[in-house]
Amino acid sequence: MKNILRELRAAKKWSQGDLAGELGVSRQTINAIETEKYDPSLPLAFDIARLFKRPIEEIFEARA
Repeated sequence: MKNILRELRAAKKWSQGDLAGELGVSRQTINAIETEKYDPSLPLAFDIARLFKRPIEEIFEARA
C-alpha cells in the first residue's frame, strides 16, 4: 500500500524506533510499512492517522 509515513515521520524528526514506540509496534513493522512490504492492520492504520492528525486516506493509498 502506497503511503507517506516516512515523510510524516521525518517532519517530526522521529526515528523509526520513536514512531514504533508511539504506536506500540516494532521498528521492523514501521520499516516494512514505509517500504510498502507490509500493509498495516486497520486498527494500526487508524492509530497512525490519529497520531499524525490526518485523514487515513491522506496517509495510505491503495495501489492500482
